[in-house]
Amino acid sequence: MKITVDLDCTPEELRSFLGLPDVRPMQQAMMSQIQERMESSLNAVDPETMFKVWLPAGVQGMEQLQKLFWSHFATSGGRPKET
Repeated sequence: MKITVDLDCTPEELRSFLGLPDVRPMQQAMMSQIQERMESSLNAVDPETMFKVWLPAGVQGMEQLQKLFWSHFATSGGRPKET
């Protein structure tokens, strides 16, 4: 036996029916705090410093990858290895 139930309601109505909390006020407060912090950091630092703070692992990883490529090309003379 197969039973199908179709509900026609908004997400807010469903959350209320299931007893889930309304998190919109908390989300709005958090987003305004994040926006204020981003705006203050944009005004305070230059782009290079900002990227180092936001993406430290990514930037360092790219620098390490670039150094690896350059060292490989320097040792192989830019030619692919023969197999």
